[in-house]
Amino acid sequence: MKISGFPFRTVPVRQTAAVLAVLIGLAAPSFAQEAAHPIRVGEMRSQDRPVVPGVHGLVTAGHPLATMAGVQTLMKGGNAIDASVAVLAVLNVVRPQMSGAAGNGFLTYFDKASGTVHSLSATGAAPGALRAQDLTPDQLNKGINAGVVPGLFGAWISMLDRHGTMSLEEVLAPAIDYAKNGHPIEESVSRAIALSREDFERFPTSVRMFLPEGRVPETGELFKMPDLGRTLERLVEAEQAARRTGKDRSEALDAAFDRFYRGDIAEEMARFYEENDGPFTLEDFAAYEPMWKEPLHTNYRGYDVYSSPPTSRGGMEVLMQLNLIEGFDIAALGQNSAETLHLVIESIKVAKSDVYRYVADQARFEVPLEGLLSKEYAETRRALMNERTAIAYPEGGVPPGAAATDAAPGVLSAANPAASRSFAGSTTSFSVVDGAGNAVACTPTHGGMFGTAVVVGGTGLTFNNGTRIGSTAPHPDHPNYARGGQIPILNNSPIIVLKDGEFLLALGTPGGETIGQTQFQVLLNILDFGLNIQEAVAAPRLSLFADPNFYTPGADILVRVENRVTPGVVEALLGMGHRAELTGGYALGSNNGILMDLAAGTMTAGADPRRAAYAIGY
Repeated sequence: MKISGFPFRTVPVRQTAAVLAVLIGLAAPSFAQEAAHPIRVGEMRSQDRPVVPGVHGLVTAGHPLATMAGVQTLMKGGNAIDASVAVLAVLNVVRPQMSGAAGNGFLTYFDKASGTVHSLSATGAAPGALRAQDLTPDQLNKGINAGVVPGLFGAWISMLDRHGTMSLEEVLAPAIDYAKNGHPIEESVSRAIALSREDFERFPTSVRMFLPEGRVPETGELFKMPDLGRTLERLVEAEQAARRTGKDRSEALDAAFDRFYRGDIAEEMARFYEENDGPFTLEDFAAYEPMWKEPLHTNYRGYDVYSSPPTSRGGMEVLMQLNLIEGFDIAALGQNSAETLHLVIESIKVAKSDVYRYVADQARFEVPLEGLLSKEYAETRRALMNERTAIAYPEGGVPPGAAATDAAPGVLSAANPAASRSFAGSTTSFSVVDGAGNAVACTPTHGGMFGTAVVVGGTGLTFNNGTRIGSTAPHPDHPNYARGGQIPILNNSPIIVLKDGEFLLALGTPGGETIGQTQFQVLLNILDFGLNIQEAVAAPRLSLFADPNFYTPGADILVRVENRVTPGVVEALLGMGHRAELTGGYALGSNNGILMDLAAGTMTAGADPRRAAYAIGY
């Protein structure tokens, strides 16, 4: 018997060692080579996935099937907007707890041909009949009295009409396939259904969709959403019927929009709410329009950073945080050093105090955008920050253009502070760049997990629970109190960064209250510390949590820090006066992004390992 030409026989120990050396030499580099290029399989790495390159296009999203739907759309000739609608529709099926056609969200879009950045607000208002003062915080969070008008479907239509090239039929095809024929349900969805079971069991329509056969679907089983699939098919039918009568592409898309917000689908939604003593009416749905707006903008160390305007609060938060920390040389302090993280924490506190005082629905309240974003105001507010000692959560300041009494928060009732605590959000995010250089960052949301948790009739749709505390203020005299016909605020704030007019970066994250905080840190990882996109989104980070909420000056601030930071960092933060604790190594947010190397003319994508995110390029 021989192996590789060597006969088996008994040999002395010294000869055995020599034979082993020869065998190893045949199968591996020499020991000299190994010493020069050691293999460190067990060594800690700065990223657990490679960056994903793209030549003709890149998509990075919160689920592999959503990512692939976007890539398929690009490969069929669609652009970044077409691909984004395909991703959004599939997310409704594979991430129903986080996003859907009846949810809300924001999109930031870089149009390569014009060199301009646009912002889309897909945010619906609370129903006109809402009387929040008659409802408990729990009723504003879940159930028939919670929720806002669906915003995302109207945004899908507006995106395709204004910047897309494909039909609704083409971009919805993957989502309809997965809804009707099924897909293997992912663990986080099954777990979310189990956590929401009690809410679902209040309505037979919710049980039918999320608890088939009266049970929680098991991870990996084939999960179908036939009612949602039929609703998406009805919308495609409206588009195609219009085309058959000679309508052009834009008019056909309008036909689908009208069927959803003013036609038989709207009638079914209004009838369901009437039958269940809910507040929504046909008039609420018919009044909705998605809004294209000028994005918020700041220049940070020579980079032009764009994000969502109100009713996003996260866009303002991120840009204000950048303005505040710009006054410190954090590159010299080091990435994720205790000194840098201290300044990150203080910047978040100061920015949030202003954001929660002033940001509200601009259709109803004057928001001093220019003053809040001015470098002069940042300098004034930076004076609150101490480089070595934590400050208490401050009161909002008075930016240029605002009176000292503007948007003053109400007085929290000491008798029931728990009633003013914010409810957690449930969100997803994705980025797309096409071969022409157009770029999208988009962050859709259901608000809290599964939104209202009410499946509306036979539509398969669940509404965003934007009336919950967090999206609304607990203080009746605050501008952001839940009021009928008013759009609540969201933290969603997808980011586009340009350098000298050229696209550099698209990114966004879910995470509810942590969205602006996460994006802030990822931006610093790239712009100040030079990390690649995968390193930047995977790097350990921190988040601030306020008790009872960030509307309240003096709120108790807890800083959670992922446990992959350098040992001793949390102890140093405690020494500076922060209330800080370690949390799981991959516990905070889930950032996905696409980064250009402007010198090389190449692009790469990163997908956050904290969730089932995936990046694909071609």
